[in-house]
Amino acid sequence: MSMVRPHDEVNPNGRRQFRTLDFKRAKSPSHNGNGGLRNNPKAAPPESTNAENFYYLKQMNSRTPMVIVMTDGEEVRGWIEWYDKTCLKVNREGAPNLLIQKHCIKYLFKQEELNE
Repeated sequence: MSMVRPHDEVNPNGRRQFRTLDFKRAKSPSHNGNGGLRNNPKAAPPESTNAENFYYLKQMNSRTPMVIVMTDGEEVRGWIEWYDKTCLKVNREGAPNLLIQKHCIKYLFKQEELNE
């Protein structure tokens, strides 16, 4: 009497043959052959978003009074006349105009935000 299970196969010579299980898994696209994650090449972010330029141009065109806080805590008030990659030229009423290097600026904001 032969006890052949449904998942077993019997070959013509009467011997039982078991199915071999294939433990090899399909490779995931996120893994390389060494077991580590593959560097997924994504598009690099743009070098410049031009947000800074847009902000400066908007403030320059409307001559918005600005408060510029320097890294040492000093506040400069005036409006931005022009800017370039490294500097801002600030016009002030009743005081000399200033050329301020950007690396010396901690932050800047509209003067009207002080009153709120």
